[in-house]
Amino acid sequence: MNQNPSLASAEAGISQQNLKKVSCSAVLTLAYQSLGVVYGDLSTSPLYVYKTTFSGKRSLREDDEEIYGVLSFIFWTFTLIALLKYIFIVMSANDNGEGGTFALYSLLCRHAKLSILPNQQETDEMLSAYAVEESSHSRQSSAVKSFFEKHPEFRKGLLIFVLLGTCMAIGDGIFTPAISVLSAVSGVQLKVRGLHENYIVVISCVILVALFSIQHHGTNRVAFMFAPIVTAWLLCISIIGVYNIFKWNPCIFKALSPVYMVKFLKETGREGWVSLGGVVLSITGVETMFADLGHFSTLSVKIAFTCLVYPCLILAYLGEAAFLSRNHEDIQRSFYKAIPEAVFWPVFIVATFAAVVGSQAVISATFSIISQCCALNCFPRVKIVHSSSKIYGQIYIPEVNWILMCLCLAVTIGLRDTNMIGHAYGLAVTTVMFVTTCLTAMVMIIVWKQKIITTAIFLLFFGSIELLYLSAALFKVPEGGWIPLLISLIFMSIMFLWNYGRLKKHEFDLENKVSMSRILSLGPSLGMVRVPGIGLVYTNLVSGIPAIFGHFVTNLPAFHQVLIFVCVKSVQVPYVSERERFLISRVGPREYRMFRCILRYGYKDLQQENYNFENRLVSAIINFVEIEDKDEVKHMNPRFLSSDCETHDAAGPTFVYTNHEEIMVQSIDDVDDRLLGVGHLEGCGLKEESLDILRAKESGVAYILGHSYVRAKKSSSVFKKLAIDFVYAFLSRNCRGPDVFLNVPHTSLLEVGMIYYV
Repeated sequence: MNQNPSLASAEAGISQQNLKKVSCSAVLTLAYQSLGVVYGDLSTSPLYVYKTTFSGKRSLREDDEEIYGVLSFIFWTFTLIALLKYIFIVMSANDNGEGGTFALYSLLCRHAKLSILPNQQETDEMLSAYAVEESSHSRQSSAVKSFFEKHPEFRKGLLIFVLLGTCMAIGDGIFTPAISVLSAVSGVQLKVRGLHENYIVVISCVILVALFSIQHHGTNRVAFMFAPIVTAWLLCISIIGVYNIFKWNPCIFKALSPVYMVKFLKETGREGWVSLGGVVLSITGVETMFADLGHFSTLSVKIAFTCLVYPCLILAYLGEAAFLSRNHEDIQRSFYKAIPEAVFWPVFIVATFAAVVGSQAVISATFSIISQCCALNCFPRVKIVHSSSKIYGQIYIPEVNWILMCLCLAVTIGLRDTNMIGHAYGLAVTTVMFVTTCLTAMVMIIVWKQKIITTAIFLLFFGSIELLYLSAALFKVPEGGWIPLLISLIFMSIMFLWNYGRLKKHEFDLENKVSMSRILSLGPSLGMVRVPGIGLVYTNLVSGIPAIFGHFVTNLPAFHQVLIFVCVKSVQVPYVSERERFLISRVGPREYRMFRCILRYGYKDLQQENYNFENRLVSAIINFVEIEDKDEVKHMNPRFLSSDCETHDAAGPTFVYTNHEEIMVQSIDDVDDRLLGVGHLEGCGLKEESLDILRAKESGVAYILGHSYVRAKKSSSVFKKLAIDFVYAFLSRNCRGPDVFLNVPHTSLLEVGMIYYV
């Protein structure tokens, strides 16, 4: 079957699989493009770092020790965390080219069996993207795996830890636009004397509303402008930095000595320690840089950072520190004060555009995070729109977009001060970085099989640095730091309770499956009138007959000639190729005309199909029927057998219809399109069963979905009743229905109501 062109172009976009073998010019091109998508957030940090670090101060001491100490902290933090940790270590812990918290968690789930996703099968390990090495495990990795296997409560604890980092990353999508735009716009007060703060807030809010309002167009419409804007911004601040160094303090380079960090903490004491919550804002965009890795190659992102981003930002911080060393009274407006008068307005305009670009990168990353959470059953179903037919992975989520906008406006209007927003921002950033450090340490042991001493050095070195900044940020909780904690608590509660409700619902499905012996006892007609057509029964089960089917036939004893149980599930890989999407099996004897189709998606895949699903499904079923009895099927890898099957052939593995249970075979080739929808089927060389399936398709396809209501049992605890009967029920009523999420045509939809007591 020919693939839809739009799907082909999407998959042939800038996915990681197409970036493994690229030319030098292609890598440089990607490095340039990554500036606009990956580094927008990181590059705008100079707008507010010094201002937030020295918040509350009107002037500095007569000597320059404070400035030198802060600059030394910024330089070494940027070098050790951004350059050494993220660029040279964490970037290598990508999942098939995908970065972010969930990518690290996915790696661990595949290698250590940590996943709590239901419906995972051995056949999933045969996926090309699964990529689990069969090499012998080290003693340390085996010990860690054994620990998690023996203590399932720690698997839940790990999930909560991952959700904490994820929710803090979502907080970045709220604080980054607020602080970036407000900091950029506030520069106009230097030229327009007497401009009230309220006008700055109003202008910032207008820009933010405009930014969120254009999200539905997709970033690809204006993405070609992003890289030039960020490039121009980086060059501007680096040139201005060099200018300020030579004009104000050419000796500023001596502040790079780590000795000044010790002097700073020794002389300022508790006050200096608390101010480190502002220093950490210099690396606010590193997690976004890692999360957006999937759109580019790892090499291109590294080249862009080391060759342009890193030197430009260091020069900018050096230049601003040089200006401050001779202008102590300008600490709360040092960035714009340090700009030469002749180029102020051009730089102001570029700064505003750069703030918008940086905000756009974080908003897009937030959409991607929410999409991954939905795929892994950790967030209610939302509408996900693929905003680009050329660039795979660019999505837009309307509900999340407007929620982010409202929260961002609330932060901007409520706090009105970049210092307080910076305190909240710093806490969110340091938490995400610490979660990434811990997950990377686990990857080093379990996936890379490093020695425990190597991992301990990594964890202690970077973990201690981040805990230092985290402790300073926590001290700012009363001054705005409570906001990310509250937002994260709300999002974590939603994610965990939704995941809990979905797991309980799945457990109910498993416990209430219809007995196969009962189905077989009814005969080929299943005790019903079999009418022409194909019935697609959607279920969460990968084996067995779902309770919803028994509930349906009990109330309406008639069903279609061909019955297909469809299970749409997510697996712990970022992408599943179309060739490996369908997993076809037969349910019961041949004359029953019952099949099972499992559709597998990665956590970065878009589950709303943009091609003819019915034709592809029927093609896969017919292909299965045609090759079912051939030798290549009989001698397939026995891992493709379901757990209900047995093999009894001494000469080699063969399929035996033990108790008429399922035989698992993966579809390899599609039946040609021209066989679907033809008027004269006889003489085309297909089996009679295949012809019956094609005739049934011509009679029509019906979609049967469960409309379930989940209730806690009367014997449940108060917490469980609150979680299931109120929170989960509220989320279920207000999220996207399964028919919308699965893109089911309403004209062919049948819903079966059912109550789940969990």
